[in-house]
Order: sequence, then structure tokens, then C-alpha cells
Amino acid sequence: MRRVTFEGRWLPYLLLFPQLLILIWFFFWPAAQALYQAFTLASPFGGYSEWVWFENFSDMLSQPEYHKAIWVTLVFSAFTTALSLGLGLLFALFADRVLRATDAYRILLIWPYAVAPAIAGALWTFTLDPHSGVVAFAMKQVFDWGWNPELSSFDAMALVVFAAAWKQVAYNFVFFLAGLQSIPRSVIESAAMDGAGPLRRIRDIILPLLSPTTFFLIVLNVVYAFFDTFGIIHVTTEGGPGDATTILVYKVFRDGFIGLDLSASAAQSIILMVVVIALTVFQFRFLERRVHYSG
Repeated sequence: MRRVTFEGRWLPYLLLFPQLLILIWFFFWPAAQALYQAFTLASPFGGYSEWVWFENFSDMLSQPEYHKAIWVTLVFSAFTTALSLGLGLLFALFADRVLRATDAYRILLIWPYAVAPAIAGALWTFTLDPHSGVVAFAMKQVFDWGWNPELSSFDAMALVVFAAAWKQVAYNFVFFLAGLQSIPRSVIESAAMDGAGPLRRIRDIILPLLSPTTFFLIVLNVVYAFFDTFGIIHVTTEGGPGDATTILVYKVFRDGFIGLDLSASAAQSIILMVVVIALTVFQFRFLERRVHYSG
């Protein structure tokens, strides 16, 4: 392998400087400020702060509201991840079999990923609006379901899960489709000649060979559900009704920017980061054992 060399000693650092500056300004400096504020008791309007060590963390972990937010986040992330992965795999299986208009079919499935989370939340809010939404009206007429996410905790959770999963399906679809196309056709054709039906081929051949892709997507989808769904929650339900859809990342915003409790908000952000790191380590530690990497 040819090694890249630079004429000047400082040229590599100059090339890295713009990216490092962006990382320091928009990531490391805010993270350092949040870490500092998590151990202080600060005035909402600035000008006063007192070092309180772990008092913010102990107060936060003793609140029933925070315990409920953890439970809501786990439920929301589990259903969002399962639904988005399931639909992404289903669409990839169909797209892998399409013979005509393949490119157009794939483009239509990829489009939702280009939609911003807030826009995705607004689209589902209008579609499932209990007063004027088309889908809500159809559910009322066909199933006699009085859909109302403004009053029902179940309906509100279903709304945010559908919106978040719809936004992420396209991302999962792309990776699953790439994984399906990397599977040798001869393996699947041999199984079909041996009498294996479509469902058995999916269970015994396709899913094991897709396990590296599935594991990778599980990790990314969990992180997406924990962090990148703030815009969806804010547009659709604003954490309501009550705290039924208040996930951890939205609670950080609400306590910090609405309640002006900057210290508690910073402590929550640190706890959220630790929780996501722990979940990621757990997935790599235990789920990766079931992953089969083809050599």
C-alpha cells in the first residue's frame, strides 16, 4: 500500500484545522459546559452559580417524573426500532424482487429520509388529526376507533412511533437492500431447488446472512430514537398528554429551555449520554454474539 506523504510538516494539521475547529466549537465546548453545569446550581438568568457536586443527579434520579421518562423512552425506542427495521426489511425484500421500474421504486422508498424530523412530525399530525385528518376519519368510519392523541396516551404514543419509524424506514431500507444484493444468488437458488419455501429461505438463509447489517442498524436505530426524535415529539405531542410521550431528550429541552432549570437539564443530558453508551456497549457485548460474519 502506498503511503501518503506531505511536503510540509504543518500541512496535515492545516487541512484538519477547519474540521477540528467545528468539532471544538459545536461539540466539545458545549459538552464541557454541560458537564460543568451538571455539578453546579445556576441561576436561570445567569450571574450566579454554586458548586453542588452530585446533588443535581441525586435529585433527578429520585423524581418519579424522571423514572417515567426513562420508561417512556425505552418503550418508544423499542417500538420505533422494531417497526422501522421490520418495514425496512420488508420493503427491501420486495425491492430485491422487482424487475420493472426498479430505480423508481427504490427512489420512492428513499425519499422519506430526506424529510426533516419536524416536517415528518407535521405530516403525521395533519394526517392523524382527530378533527380533520384523513386517516383518523377513516379509522372512525371503518373501525369505529375514536382516535384522539390529544387525550389518549396510547394514541399519542402510537402517533410518535409511526412518525419516527416512517422517518427511519428509508435509511434501514437502503442498508437492507445492499445486504440482500450482496448475498450470492446461487445460495438462494440452491435452497429453492432443495424445496425450501420463501419463508424458510428468509428464516434460514437471508436473516443469518443479514445479521451484521441488522446488528449495525439496531445500534443506529436505538441512538436515533434516543436523540434524533426531538423534533418529531415537539411538533406532534409536545410530550403530552401529560408526560405520556416525554422521552429523555425532550425532557432535557423542556426542563432547560421552558423550566429554565439549566443545572437539572445539564445533569439529564449527562445521564442520557451514559444511558446510550451503556445500551451500545450492551448491544456490542451480547447481541454481537449472534451475528454471523461471512469470511
